[in-house]
Amino acid sequence: MSNPFSRRRFLHTALAASVLPILPDAARGAPPAPKRLVAGTRMLEVNGRPAKVFGLTGPDGRPGIRLAAGERFRVELANESGARTLVHWHGQLPPWTQDGFPWPQTPPIANGAVQSYDYAPIPGTYWMHSHHDVQEQSLMTAPLIVHRDAELREDRQDVVLMLHDFTFRTPQEVLAGLTGTSVAAAQAVARKAEEAPASKGDATAPKPRVVKTDADVPGVAMPGMTVPAPGDTQMHMDLNDVHYDAFLANDRTLADPEIVPVERGGRIRLRVINGASSSQFWVDLGELVGRVVATDGHPAHAVAGNRFPLAMAQRLDILIDLPGAGAFPILAQLEGDSRQTGIVLATPGARIPRIADGAQAAPPVDLSLEARLMAVEPLPPRSADIVQTIVLGGGMKPYAWSMNGEYWPRVSPLMLTKGQRVEIDLVNRTMMAHPIHLHGHVFQVIAIDGQPIHGAVRDTLLVMPMGRVRIAFDADNPGRWALHCHNLYHMVTGMMTEFRYPGIVI
Repeated sequence: MSNPFSRRRFLHTALAASVLPILPDAARGAPPAPKRLVAGTRMLEVNGRPAKVFGLTGPDGRPGIRLAAGERFRVELANESGARTLVHWHGQLPPWTQDGFPWPQTPPIANGAVQSYDYAPIPGTYWMHSHHDVQEQSLMTAPLIVHRDAELREDRQDVVLMLHDFTFRTPQEVLAGLTGTSVAAAQAVARKAEEAPASKGDATAPKPRVVKTDADVPGVAMPGMTVPAPGDTQMHMDLNDVHYDAFLANDRTLADPEIVPVERGGRIRLRVINGASSSQFWVDLGELVGRVVATDGHPAHAVAGNRFPLAMAQRLDILIDLPGAGAFPILAQLEGDSRQTGIVLATPGARIPRIADGAQAAPPVDLSLEARLMAVEPLPPRSADIVQTIVLGGGMKPYAWSMNGEYWPRVSPLMLTKGQRVEIDLVNRTMMAHPIHLHGHVFQVIAIDGQPIHGAVRDTLLVMPMGRVRIAFDADNPGRWALHCHNLYHMVTGMMTEFRYPGIVI
């Protein structure tokens, strides 16, 4: 997933690719043909064993889609996977009917069918993944990179590092093990996650809930779950629901890592995407020092370091200036564990080291980076029109996760009105961290555990056990939008709700 060209050749190619899309319509005539994206299957070798997985392959034969600055997202998705599928453009802001979420109005795509998409994308590092039948765990995922004009002037080599957790078991077997049920019952749970909240005509459905100022919702504990008081330093944090067979970096393990050719003293933009379904990592640059300059695709004031936390579904753009010649491992270590994966940046003739798992277990992923981040383009200052608390609940036994005590799809949609400034307090009353993703909007992090910050702009934010974070966003994209935990197994067992605008016919 890297570009082996020199910086100058990369610059020339990128400039050439970006000329047509930024010309006026009259000058360029008819719009370019849509890019073809194929949802299919492929074979990987993982730890010496073959594995059949899904894949999303772009027109250049590489995973995913890359767009030049100013280019529209004009894509035809051909489903050749042998099953129904539905692809979500994670972090992008399309009309809600192109978002790739299984609402009744936007059902999964049949095998053999082609679905067209056309919208103006926002620039940055994004990704795509299936939102159907836990296919994300089977690697129905890929990068979605939308370049900026400013990046062309940087003269940096683009390197994408996409992380996955991998198991030889089916996702249904994984879910059955977590819930203590049969594979058939687990499959039924996964299918239920594709149901939408019932229409208002259904007397048994929860009523839509109008967001109120300074609303608060009491925490809901699952039966048998002990909830420590806030600030209890003795609480036990649950990590890593699933024991995986391997962790992949660009589809490869550390036994046979991708070697990315780079120049001596090369200048790199490293785009790290955590596409794992249930795993969080520390990104370790080793002897290199990098500067985080974007979070979830959105520019941030530079934060320097060599080790950064990365929650599920989050992305980091890291600028790296290589000190000279050599081989430079870029590793991702699983939180609470010594296992890791990664790639190697290597100049010509460099000796490639053999890399083992870490000697020590990594600590839990935390908000140490989040507290230091500041958006380059923050939300315009204004007071909130509405404030809402959403409590994250649930536990390991029984394995079920909720928002405000409700389990998808029996949830009360939160009603928004276009033009409102919305603030949401995400309060975690569980022993696990939850990466919460909002569809169709971007938000700014404005407080962590009650401490105001002028934080990053994101689409996915980690909420620590017994922690509280506040986000703010403008209600500017009418439609139906999901808010959910991006731990796949938390989402399918209930931790999801809906934001809905009035006037949407359901």
